Amino acid sequence: MEAIDLFSNNISYNAIDDKNIMSLISLVRQGIQFPVFVNFMEKSPFDLAEWSGFLHVSERTMQRYKKEERTFDALQSEKIVEIALLYKKGIEVFGNSHNFDTWLNTQNLALGKIKPKELFDSSFGIGLLKDELIRIEHGVLA
Repeated sequence: MEAIDLFSNNISYNAIDDKNIMSLISLVRQGIQFPVFVNFMEKSPFDLAEWSGFLHVSERTMQRYKKEERTFDALQSEKIVEIALLYKKGIEVFGNSHNFDTWLNTQNLALGKIKPKELFDSSFGIGLLKDELIRIEHGVLA
């Protein structure tokens, strides 16, 4: 199976079709290797400490994964893919990563005065952010 680049132009919420979703399911089931994750992490605005919170894994465990070049389990891999897709969607909506990163780090009234990135630790939170990005994209602001 060919590797999926989480930042490629053809993998996004808008481009997920049956073929792509099956590739993503396969990727999640195989698990994301730590070096692949590091490549993605370095392109994201989040450090290892933040990622450990998103993935519900201690920083010490993350360091061990790094040292041993381990593979994340399916649940952690799925969360990484969800965040990667959400991040790409945010860049599409806001026009660039800087604007989206600013939005992620700013308290949001529509989200109960929390920073959007604080919702990355749950699939429900990621879904809520995806819905919020779609509303912003269509000019429906709460």
